Amino acid sequence: MSKRKTAGAATPATTVLTRAKVPFTVHEYEHDPGNHHFGEETVAVMGVDPHRTFKTLVAELTGAKHPHVCAVVPVSGQLDLKALAQAAGAKKATMADPADAERLTGYIVGGISPIGQKRQLPVFIDESALQFDTMLVSGGRRGFSVELAARDLAGAVGASFADIGRVG
Repeated sequence: MSKRKTAGAATPATTVLTRAKVPFTVHEYEHDPGNHHFGEETVAVMGVDPHRTFKTLVAELTGAKHPHVCAVVPVSGQLDLKALAQAAGAKKATMADPADAERLTGYIVGGISPIGQKRQLPVFIDESALQFDTMLVSGGRRGFSVELAARDLAGAVGASFADIGRVG
């Protein structure tokens, strides 16, 4: 079962949000270590809409100012790498190696948050997030999400909105 709290357990993500005075709600559940479908697990355990629950993916870019970026897309869909490359002004985008994603962000796969990264990567949020009052993203560990307004997330990390998600 999920637990709803306000600004409770601290992670680098919640610390950034608290310092920025961004309103958010924490949602926690006990992660099943055998489950490697992290976004789907969040949706199933917490009973939340998969269209407003977002996963954070790290991509590697070719021919861009920044070699790596974060893409925040709905759990219900997939990342469109061509659209991400275009949004980031790159020639090509590919999924980053999981070890590189962990090293760059300071988070483990399945718990990578777009907020409070060890080295804050540029963030692109799928524009579908704007249709909801709030969205859920990883709060920095498996089984730990934060719920906040999409524009608040964008403001906290300097993100851009782009059409980068595709229905799966």
